Amino acid sequence: MNILKFDVVIIGGGPAGMAAASTALASYPKKKIAMVKKESQTLIPCGIPYTLSTLPSVESDVMSTKPLEEKGLEVIIDEVKEVDVNSKQIFTDSGETIEYDKLVFATGSRPVFPPIPGADLDGVFTVPKDIQQISRMKDALKKMNKIAIVGAGFIGMEMCDEIHKMGKQVTIIEARERVLPIAFDPEFSLEVQKVLEKNHIKTLTSTRVKEITGNGHVDGINFESGEHIDVDGVILSIGYRPNSALAKNAGLFIGMTGGIWTDEYMRTSAKDVFAVGDCTEHKEFFSRRPSKLMLASTAAFDARVAGTNLFNVRLIREIKGNIGIFSTSIFGKTLGAAGGTETDALESGFEVICGNASTVDRHPGSIPDASKVRVKLVFSKESGILLGGQIMGGKSVGEMINVLGVAVQSRMSATELVALQIGTQPLLTASPVVYPIITAALDAYSKMHASHEE
Repeated sequence: MNILKFDVVIIGGGPAGMAAASTALASYPKKKIAMVKKESQTLIPCGIPYTLSTLPSVESDVMSTKPLEEKGLEVIIDEVKEVDVNSKQIFTDSGETIEYDKLVFATGSRPVFPPIPGADLDGVFTVPKDIQQISRMKDALKKMNKIAIVGAGFIGMEMCDEIHKMGKQVTIIEARERVLPIAFDPEFSLEVQKVLEKNHIKTLTSTRVKEITGNGHVDGINFESGEHIDVDGVILSIGYRPNSALAKNAGLFIGMTGGIWTDEYMRTSAKDVFAVGDCTEHKEFFSRRPSKLMLASTAAFDARVAGTNLFNVRLIREIKGNIGIFSTSIFGKTLGAAGGTETDALESGFEVICGNASTVDRHPGSIPDASKVRVKLVFSKESGILLGGQIMGGKSVGEMINVLGVAVQSRMSATELVALQIGTQPLLTASPVVYPIITAALDAYSKMHASHEE
């Protein structure tokens, strides 16, 4: 029997797997490194909604392994069916046996498929990271007119925008009381709600699906309230679960959220085995509670930590938790969130003070592509440390939220943010006099001092 042998084997070819391979190749150029993935074409997960309308084709969203192969990565198209961590062997569907010195699980996640009657009807879809399934969904949506999206998180909202661009009638259904309920506080959700209404999107919040109706093909949805709507198609976008079954069967410890447990260096409970990305369990940055955080940026961070420290600890990880840094664009409105919301902080027992600012991201505001920007910063009342922030506005939000991510990671205070040194330019940024992040920090700073003087 022919046995393949590698110094490092990575299972999975998504963002986590790609970043792990890239970092491992850079950190250990003399090591023999392989990636095992079951599909020859892997989609960029964050780009999947945009394959429906913005991008010319589903194939436009494919990640290529060629640059990494040119650096020495060996890519094996196969599916791993079993891992033996004692013998350090991997067994694949095609019958291959692969030996490793170090192993990285980067197996990603899969969509939640709820036990709703009728969910298996034709015309009902989830949003998997699979090129063939997404292609089939796109072709089917072209023939439909009334489409319901169950779930008003990031993927659901982005799918809504893209399907609306296709000229379809879209209804958003959310079991919670508002859209984007996890990453944003109520006032930001309300602003998004107004954007949806302006674009003629019907939104049903605090609404639970009882069953999906149809004879072979979906024709409607019944709600627990007794109401009914007619639809041609349904997209279930209610979250993802870690793909951790392979690791569980190998005897690895699984965390409370269903993800693979790791330490701060992404090492699992088995010697020489790492796990990165959506398949792992993360920890919230301040509370350290188990988190279901699933972001490509987080996956890449995990992978850089693991890839650097495979054979020895080179990168000391001083930050133990994960900062959720989100951004999205919905009907031309950009939203970003970093760290915790005010809602999260209060539920975790923090006393907080919030700073707010409303300004524009160019100066003067009459510059043609200027956008109104709204910022909310959440600080610990006693320490003044930034716990999180939210921004809404134009495309400038995409990078400003990364600034907030750095501020949260660095445990910056309101005082430090007020004294933040920045560069500005009329065509590119807000005015230095009313720079959004600094202005919001100043608002919180003044409230803190007012409370101390009472």
